[in-house]
Amino acid sequence: MSIEGGAPEGRPVLPPADLAQMLELSRFLATHSERAVLLGADGEQVPPPFELYEVLVRVVAAMKVGKAVTVAPLSQRLTTQEAADLLGISRPTLATLLDDNQLPYEQSGTGRHRRLRLSDVLEFRDWRRVERRLRLEEMTRDAGEDGLYAETAVDYAEALDGARH
Repeated sequence: MSIEGGAPEGRPVLPPADLAQMLELSRFLATHSERAVLLGADGEQVPPPFELYEVLVRVVAAMKVGKAVTVAPLSQRLTTQEAADLLGISRPTLATLLDDNQLPYEQSGTGRHRRLRLSDVLEFRDWRRVERRLRLEEMTRDAGEDGLYAETAVDYAEALDGARH
């Protein structure tokens, strides 16, 4: 399926070459969050649902800093390459995760191609982020207790947290 006159559903849309319009739209959305409306060519005005407004705000925020965006339903099926790209890993690494049953997938009719639901890939990505953070905090605490840092583990953890923001 494709969006009328636009990119196919679930495919990245690049920001415009001239980001001035995105900056202007971002300022507009920031100052008109309660009263923003869609304006038709005939002058008809329709206030967008809050959920759609929030999506628009996120899309504009990403595009104004030059990022491509994708809007896709959570039920969308991804190829193994698309899922690997989303997770920031190689396709062979993803295949290993699939073989180890760490991520659910479906086989295509021919049995050769595996497809993953976007929602499952995003859930795995979020779980992995939490796991990495917990491991890093544990390693930092252990290193601090072992006297490997001039500062205390708390000092290091605070500096690490500050660097993340």
